[in-house]
Amino acid sequence: QVQVVESGGGLVQPGGSLSLSCAPSPRSISVNAMGWYRQAPGKERELVARIHRGGTVHYGDSVKGRFTISWDRANNTVLLQMNSLKPEDTAVYYCNAKVPRAEWTELELWGQGTLVTVSS
Repeated sequence: QVQVVESGGGLVQPGGSLSLSCAPSPRSISVNAMGWYRQAPGKERELVARIHRGGTVHYGDSVKGRFTISWDRANNTVLLQMNSLKPEDTAVYYCNAKVPRAEWTELELWGQGTLVTVSS
């Protein structure tokens, strides 16, 4: 029933910028954390960035200083701003959300993925 809805992705040139957004559906549901993971062909899935409801953020080492994650509380939407994109950033990006269900338990939601291609 509940899900996350992703938008963004596409083709961008090296050095360019792109933004991804993700929001739970229904939009009003509470989440403990939201973030983005990515997976390139033949590679392991890796953390890109995540943000906790309290504002704590964590970035993967490969994107530090280039990507910024933020939480639009009014719209309950997480935005990932990607700058200075490199060909190695090419991957399928998946939104992840952790939804509280009971004490000490969470429902983990995954988006269907959006492809980001960095190429000339």
